[in-house]
Amino acid sequence: GEVLKNLNKFYKRKEIQRLGAENGLDARLFHQAFISFRKYIMESSSVSADLHIILNDICCGFVLLGHVDDLFPFFLRHAKQIFPMLDCMDDLRKISDLRLPPNWYPDARAIQRKIIFHAGPTNSGKTYHAIQRFLSAKSGIYCGPLKLLAHEIFQKSNDANVPCDLVTGEERVFANEDSRQSPHVACTIEMCSTNTPYEVAVIDEIQMIRDPARGWAWTRALLGLCAEEIHVCGEPAAIDLVTELMYTTGEEVEVRNYKRLTPLTVLDDALESLDNLRPGDCIVCFSKNDIYSVSRQIEARGLECAVIYGSLPPGTKLEQAKKFNDPDDPCKILVATDAIGMGLNLCIRRIIFNSIMKPTVNEKGEKEIDSISTSQALQIAGRAGRFGSSFQQGEVTTMHRDDLVQLKEILGEAVPPVQAAGLHPTPEQIEMFAYHLPDATLSNLIDIFVSLSQVDGMYFVCNIDDFKFLADMIQHIPLNLRSRYVFCTAPLNRKEPFVCTTLLKFARQFSRNEPLTFDWLCRHTKWPLAAPKNIKELVHLEAVHDVFDLYLWLSYRFMDMFPDAVLVRDIQKKLDDIIQIGVCNITKLIRASQSAAAPGTADVVSEDFPLSRTRKDARVVSDRHGAASTEALSIAVEAAGLRRAKNSRASQLGGRQEDLKSYGRGSLANRLLREGLLTQEMLRQLESEWQDQHRNGRHGFGSKRDDQHSSKETRKKRK
Repeated sequence: GEVLKNLNKFYKRKEIQRLGAENGLDARLFHQAFISFRKYIMESSSVSADLHIILNDICCGFVLLGHVDDLFPFFLRHAKQIFPMLDCMDDLRKISDLRLPPNWYPDARAIQRKIIFHAGPTNSGKTYHAIQRFLSAKSGIYCGPLKLLAHEIFQKSNDANVPCDLVTGEERVFANEDSRQSPHVACTIEMCSTNTPYEVAVIDEIQMIRDPARGWAWTRALLGLCAEEIHVCGEPAAIDLVTELMYTTGEEVEVRNYKRLTPLTVLDDALESLDNLRPGDCIVCFSKNDIYSVSRQIEARGLECAVIYGSLPPGTKLEQAKKFNDPDDPCKILVATDAIGMGLNLCIRRIIFNSIMKPTVNEKGEKEIDSISTSQALQIAGRAGRFGSSFQQGEVTTMHRDDLVQLKEILGEAVPPVQAAGLHPTPEQIEMFAYHLPDATLSNLIDIFVSLSQVDGMYFVCNIDDFKFLADMIQHIPLNLRSRYVFCTAPLNRKEPFVCTTLLKFARQFSRNEPLTFDWLCRHTKWPLAAPKNIKELVHLEAVHDVFDLYLWLSYRFMDMFPDAVLVRDIQKKLDDIIQIGVCNITKLIRASQSAAAPGTADVVSEDFPLSRTRKDARVVSDRHGAASTEALSIAVEAAGLRRAKNSRASQLGGRQEDLKSYGRGSLANRLLREGLLTQEMLRQLESEWQDQHRNGRHGFGSKRDDQHSSKETRKKRK
């Protein structure tokens, strides 16, 4: 007891904390080191003799012989054993000093570049003017956020008889038949070269420099491209930051402002019912479940609709856009996520927001649910009434009356200025860290790098959660550091288990020096694959498409180990066609999913639905009341946090219509709506289902008392 008391006294002394800080132990490391040191002393049977003597002197109260401060050398020695970086802290701090990113690009600093900022809203012609200059230059590079955009510029350029190559993470296409490099190239921004000289460079969607995950790529392009002219396109909100960044490089920024080319009107009335849809309407949803639900309801009204969402392959998105845009096609309605905000040319008369709540990821990598930002709302709303389309005036509204007031407020606010530009540790920096810390895992190296890194106020370190997730996943596989780093930067969605498992298998076979052949990939993915019969199969096909993308991405980094890129690209095109068939029949797939689902399960549960659980947790309604277990009910109850897998009764909504209405307007429902856990669409479906039950004389949802009990439990679980 005396030892523990003196150790805690040592821990609390300000002088000791100050000494720790001088030796590289910040508050967090100091605390962790002390916990380990205390455990070592209290539990070890072989404490060193000199430490034993000091502890004895302190505990026996020999003031002249021992003081708790005398423990510090032993504490520091222990801390260095568990945190080896303490021995080389000065070197590590120098390596992770990110305060002067312009100096990382000596080739760009060696020339005086002209920076032109084309600023304006969606549909203002800003990118058009930058591209015209790109086409007239002797050489040029276009850097965009999406494969679709890079592909569009590649196509436009070659159609204008300006030979242009295409470079994305997964694809290289040469304009010249002999595979000679063309003077022009269109690429995704992560793939741009900072060593090749160009006359003109175009950086599209510059406001994405603030993106928590990808912002580093825009920073790298802006600071590092070796071009005489850099044409930057994007929101006016980024002007001040770009000007400040260029001030540090000694380069001036010329700003050219553009106004929207066609009028955009925010309507005074919400749509309120899908019966009020008109040709050229686009309903924007922020979850796949809403996409499925809305598209099925549209088809039930005898209308045909196109569907576009983020995880669809680019080819399928283009085909769906083409179908919607074709004046001779009977498909006149589009249901889409915010994936339409960039990269697709669409003939939209009216944008209808199905909801204005959207799940987002903040700078710390945490998932939040909030109303869409002004920037997002403008980007999406601006897709209506595209210049040169058949609709020369755009309109925007919401599905539900309650959302319209808030949407008007959001659209009326000024877009907050972009505050900082993203940065990301380079492979070279991580290699230098590894040299000093040979026993640290890659995930730990990244953690230490971020904790020691110093940035000035114009920059932030991008969130590296996806990188760390992959680093931890493949840590047990023996790979050299450079290869490990490449595998960890692979662009995949970590919420897709099949894709993650495949990366693991790729890495394992790679480590054994066994090439990943076409035959191996076909066996793993069970190719050839049939057209999907339900939503689950469609989602799996999308995951297989991502696996093919992953193979192609790795094939450009390890050509010998992923040798069959040509064959894989061929089957990927065939898979794209199969997915297109599925999407064209999406409402049939939804019906098949619902009819095949076991009573009480929500088969149509998407990984991008706000706070969605596993399918096991989604079983919230019992077999006994299977009639009430529709998709909307199961999702709404799941989102509200009501897990009833073992309960023999369905979740209760009340015995009378008035009760349901008060539920719909009461504090719980309002809170769920506000937090994005429940949408107006779900609430209306619940009300409709209850009314059907009431008309049939069956109160299948139970008693009011049970409803109150459920609400109390819900509040407890939310707290």
